[in-house]
Amino acid sequence: MSRKHAILSASGSERWLACPPSARLEQEFESTTSQYAEEGRFAHSLAELHLGQFLGKCTSQTKDKLLTEMQKNDFYSQEMEDYIQVYVDLAIEKINAARAKSEDAIIFLEQRLDFSPWVPEGFGTGDLVLVADGVVEVVDLKYGKGVPVSAVGNTQMRMYGLGAYQMLDMLYDIQTVRTTIVQPRLDNISTEELSAKELLEWGSETLKPIAELAWEGKGNYSAGDHCRFCRAKATCRARAEANLELAKYDFQDPPLLEDDEIAEILNKVDDLCRWTSDIQTYALEQARDHDKKWPGWKLVEGRSNRKYTDIDAVAETLKIAGYKDKDIFEKVILGITKMEKLLGKKKFVELLEKTNLVVKPPGRPALVPESDKRPEINSIASAKEDFAKN
Repeated sequence: MSRKHAILSASGSERWLACPPSARLEQEFESTTSQYAEEGRFAHSLAELHLGQFLGKCTSQTKDKLLTEMQKNDFYSQEMEDYIQVYVDLAIEKINAARAKSEDAIIFLEQRLDFSPWVPEGFGTGDLVLVADGVVEVVDLKYGKGVPVSAVGNTQMRMYGLGAYQMLDMLYDIQTVRTTIVQPRLDNISTEELSAKELLEWGSETLKPIAELAWEGKGNYSAGDHCRFCRAKATCRARAEANLELAKYDFQDPPLLEDDEIAEILNKVDDLCRWTSDIQTYALEQARDHDKKWPGWKLVEGRSNRKYTDIDAVAETLKIAGYKDKDIFEKVILGITKMEKLLGKKKFVELLEKTNLVVKPPGRPALVPESDKRPEINSIASAKEDFAKN
């Protein structure tokens, strides 16, 4: 199904809640899509088809016919089917639980949710919405595998919860709003449960005032992690000023900086790298696609590597010339991910992991914020010292 997007979209709410005027600023830039977004939309359609058949919205014959058509799509694969099945199984489990709690349980698929009382012209789409016994739940499938996303404190899901509450409260006296995010490719499932009172307070005291500022293009610009998916990220002056703050250190050798100065740079360096990368990407696209001339810069052909035009023809030519297969081909065993897919997880563990033929060595040390959930390790020097003492 086709999905429209609001100016103050729920999916972009983390950004415009942190930087209200960015919502209107983004309207000056063309809205584009990506292969990942298209893949996600296709995955949602596949999930909807499976759940629709379970709920009796279509016959098995109709489902098979539609599935045959979908299998012709470039995005379709057995791997996608397997991941989608994780979401479908969870959805069916929740549907059965809702029906067990209440005979008049209601289930919606791909339901438009209107939260405009809190966000001007605000709406979104709930992948799965269930209501039973005074509880409404919105379940959201996220097919991407970039970073884990938690439902706890998630502004997009809370806005969907407000929309579901508004749609159903008069009929079902909603007391509790539950939101769940399913990321099957990251094996990540999380849930937030709030009382209707708590959610409504957040909506009126936090969401609504900022949404009104954003709708009017008012408020203060603010740079941060939320800039990553902003359409104005490459040319935003506020983001540039925030990143150029690092220039005050003149990037002297680390021994000339105080510890707290180095720590401050570490806090900002990821944003700085992303910003400079965004600037480079934007400048290249403008020069390449729109004939933009940047002062002091020119567009040239980049370096490239040689490649075969037709591998089969290369092999055939060399065989005719007298070369043997063993001379021109290399045998390479499948990588671990492909091997696990070939064998199946159970057989992979039995044949390779339990026999120590697959191990996971320690990762290279990385410096991360203290908020990172990974346990702290000793430095190499400290570890050597501890070993010597023992």
